[in-house]
Amino acid sequence: MAAQAQDITGDVDAGKSKAEMCIGCHSIPGYQNSFPEIHKVPKISGQSEKFIATSLAAYKKGDRKHPTMRGIAGSLTDQDMADLAAFYASHADKTAAEAPRAASVEVAALIEKGACASCHGANFSKPIDPSYPKLGGQHADYLFVALKSYTVQGNNFVGRSNGIMAGIASQFSPAEMRALAKYLSTVEGELKVVPQSRFK
Repeated sequence: MAAQAQDITGDVDAGKSKAEMCIGCHSIPGYQNSFPEIHKVPKISGQSEKFIATSLAAYKKGDRKHPTMRGIAGSLTDQDMADLAAFYASHADKTAAEAPRAASVEVAALIEKGACASCHGANFSKPIDPSYPKLGGQHADYLFVALKSYTVQGNNFVGRSNGIMAGIASQFSPAEMRALAKYLSTVEGELKVVPQSRFK
């Protein structure tokens, strides 16, 4: 059902016109979400088309639980998702450094334990599969909430269904998740917030 599975081609211009429902959160620098706890909404400009389309499909299906995003994604067709994905991916105009800034000994051990680089790339901006997210430079508080969500079970409003990430995230304490998230947020990456004209 996902747009990427049907090889639907996204249109940047169409995505720009459809992004009206997105810009109220994702195009305001520093904008915060209060559910399930206060955190900055993720930077999505610069993510890959496949990741954005896959994420929207997961919200629509309910594999990613978030009432607001479920409502928005539920109103989208596969073509809508592909167009929005093309629009936000088109904002990529920089390339992350091949080697990220050095992590502390403690955080390096956590990265090794979670094998983070094996999926998200040595610089956390070149995932081995474009349906995986770029992490470098993402908001720390969002990364923490996202990591925690993989460990939630039996909640109708919070949580993410992903067996691999559930297993990885369950290895870490909340403090360790925060340490990982804080480090990843400081890594130079390709993600950003692109304000639209009404918010500049």
